[in-house]
Amino acid sequence: MRSAYFDQLDLIVDELVSMTKQVQQSVVRATHSLLTADPHVADQVVRGDAAIDALRERVEDQVFELMALQQPVAGDLRMLIAAVRMVADLERMGDLSVHVAKVAQLRNPEIAVPEPMRPTIERMAHVAVHMVGAAGDVIAQRDVEAAERLEADDEEMDELRRRSFRMMLGDDWAFGVEPAIDVALLGRYYERIADHAVSLGRRVVYLVTGQAPTP
Repeated sequence: MRSAYFDQLDLIVDELVSMTKQVQQSVVRATHSLLTADPHVADQVVRGDAAIDALRERVEDQVFELMALQQPVAGDLRMLIAAVRMVADLERMGDLSVHVAKVAQLRNPEIAVPEPMRPTIERMAHVAVHMVGAAGDVIAQRDVEAAERLEADDEEMDELRRRSFRMMLGDDWAFGVEPAIDVALLGRYYERIADHAVSLGRRVVYLVTGQAPTP
């Protein structure tokens, strides 16, 4: 009986890691649709979000079942509570990638990102994709040091967003209001993906150490 219990705990971790991979793929595809004005890929991202939502529900059901039937305590209880919060972070990251894809859809057949902004948006997307993947590794390995490194990645994301605002507010911005709004929203979406990745890392730190890391 206890062996089945621990198998279920391991399955929840596996599901969390699987969810990070799905979210990471969603961010990659959304960025591709954004930078190439590919409507088919954007549609894949939007439709694929249902699978991420379903995985959240499955993990939550597994957690609540274990809590009801096994009455876990100490570290196991902490892990289950963290899992419920992690799937909420991951689902939101999936939603944010959908928002990126919808910007691509809105501006199709044009590319939503003005050419001078492209390197900054590409770098923001790269950082976001890396952070989602790193968060998956942190969850799988319960790696506190790797979780703390996510904070440094988030600092780069914040600087990229500040750079994008400097460019939009500069005297040489020649692309009008709508592209500026698009870029501001896109920066916010990628920044929030990074923030959720940091949140995942902090939950793992708490899970391993029992102490909440300093924000």
